[in-house]
Amino acid sequence: MNTQLTADTIRGLAMDIVQKANSGHPGAPMGMADIASVLFLKHLKYNPQDPRWPDRDRFVLSNGHASSLLYSLLHLAGYSVSMDDLKAFRQWDSITPGHPENDLTPGVETTTGPLGQGGGNAVGMALAEAMLAARFGSEIVDHYTYVFAGDGCMMEGITHEVFSMAGHLRLNKLILVYDDNRITIEGETDLAYSDDVRRRFEGYHWNVLSIDGHNHEEIDQALTAAKKETDRPTIIIARTHIAKGSPNKQDTSGSHGSPLGDAEIAATKKLLGLPEDKFFHVPDEVRSVFAERKKQLSNDYLQWHKRCAEFRNADPALAAQWDAAQEGSIPANLDKILPKFSPDKAMASRQASGAVLQELAKAIPSLVGGSADLAPSTNTELKGFDSVQAGCMTGRNLHFGIREHGMAAIMNGMALHGGFIVYGATFLVFSDYCRPAVRLSALMHLPVIYVFTHDSVFLGEDGPTHQAVEHLAALRAIPNLTVIRPGDAAETAQAWAAALRNRHGPTALILSRQSLPTLDRSVCAPAAGLQQGAYTLWQNRDGAPDLIILATGSEVAPALKAAQSMEKESAAIRVVSFPSWELFDSQPNDLKEKILPAACAKRLVVEAGVSHGWQKYAGSAGAMVCLDRFGASAPAEVLAEKFGFTAEHIAQTARQLLA
Repeated sequence: MNTQLTADTIRGLAMDIVQKANSGHPGAPMGMADIASVLFLKHLKYNPQDPRWPDRDRFVLSNGHASSLLYSLLHLAGYSVSMDDLKAFRQWDSITPGHPENDLTPGVETTTGPLGQGGGNAVGMALAEAMLAARFGSEIVDHYTYVFAGDGCMMEGITHEVFSMAGHLRLNKLILVYDDNRITIEGETDLAYSDDVRRRFEGYHWNVLSIDGHNHEEIDQALTAAKKETDRPTIIIARTHIAKGSPNKQDTSGSHGSPLGDAEIAATKKLLGLPEDKFFHVPDEVRSVFAERKKQLSNDYLQWHKRCAEFRNADPALAAQWDAAQEGSIPANLDKILPKFSPDKAMASRQASGAVLQELAKAIPSLVGGSADLAPSTNTELKGFDSVQAGCMTGRNLHFGIREHGMAAIMNGMALHGGFIVYGATFLVFSDYCRPAVRLSALMHLPVIYVFTHDSVFLGEDGPTHQAVEHLAALRAIPNLTVIRPGDAAETAQAWAAALRNRHGPTALILSRQSLPTLDRSVCAPAAGLQQGAYTLWQNRDGAPDLIILATGSEVAPALKAAQSMEKESAAIRVVSFPSWELFDSQPNDLKEKILPAACAKRLVVEAGVSHGWQKYAGSAGAMVCLDRFGASAPAEVLAEKFGFTAEHIAQTARQLLA
């Protein structure tokens, strides 16, 4: 099996791909070509005819700028990535974009680009594999997660969070190959980086191996040894040369982010023994070795399906649970599972969320999650279920530690792997720490659920460092992220139902620390109206409204109280509970017009956060009771009075608007 010719062919393809696009990074693909060829031809388990085979090995390219390496491998391995696709690299409407995108290109496991995110995703994939194997057995769940990462990934803080957690959980089927080429865009890494990577990962309790990244025998031996490790994840520190084979660009930053140029490509091909006058050239021998590898792997695929059939015959109930987990299915009678809440009991929406979670956990075995060391505050612990720990992967409570960014990236990896519906929790103000991974959740259309509690200045004495003000607006700005801020316990139950039904993107649940009145639904409209994003909660008389008060979350109750205090006045006043812009915007125009009739220009928005974005719904004649400043340290009731979030002030503002 000629892995050297394969590696050199990959180098040739990488150079040509980037040169034709006149854009991209040829250096890392050329430097990692040897490791990639050995991995794909001797170790990686895959099936190009079934790219989503549940028991395939996962391969993650964390340093996503090296995408021409991945596309070349997918083409050679027989995935639906044609030579024309390689030639369309970085072009409009191609399946070979500048950085890999998982829902665009067959064989791409995750969308990478922001350095380190792929490492976090890989940890999530390895964690999901271990948890599924513990539940369903190694006969049908037995695969590895390989991740390539470069110096940039190692410098990003997220890799400390996720690789620390991987070591703690002893995820032995996670294999990280570190491309130690010591070059970044600005020059050699010693300009800014002198970490002892070996000691760093030994401190994480990893198995650490070091190799020459161009010696195929050492590469093969290291990968074999990593797969035999039973108690720790493995990092293979591979000393490589960026732009390996280029006579003038090897080991220089000039190969990092720009084409090599025609003359340098010709000189490199000559040095490698490739035809200098042929572009996008693949020798027949390389085609043959990948065809042979494909045949070898087809037997693994057939044997797995045979074991699955035996598994189904032996335990139909467990097999049904496996199918439900793979499909991410939820009960059809979800509304009957949700708890009911009495209107005579005030309750924080985080507390109501906790009560909802307990019932959902009983009905949905694939529902797992945890928090960034805040479960007692976010009410996200699943009572009666074990914690996921090294040696106990059957649990359902995840302890992410104080690693918000890592938590979100790991959640993405678990969702990408499949088999679980995953949630993660922290305070809303710390969504800033999660944001890069939240953005990728939305970009990848992953159905993960973020539980963000302590949602406003009404934390009180903790002060402005912990009081979320601009965070709702910041989250709402992310395309394809559904943000829901329920106004009471009943809406919180409906918010969870909406999140579970959302299979095409992430959902952020925004919950209160402080108690909220549970609204009397015999007076107000049913909370199921939340499913349409906004609904008429209450109106003092029939007919078209003269004034509409729009409120979310903890501001719904005082807005309702304000409107009811004006009930006998001459104006027709409507209160609209508006928990989700995204759900509302997706509704038919006639429904939106029914809730917010264009003829009613007098609208008052009430939300304890910045007003940014509300103009769309308030209109030019509307008014705001919002908070376009940071909060303050004081008791919550004092803050409500000082910032104008009392029923009295809302009513006063409404009267002024009517006048």
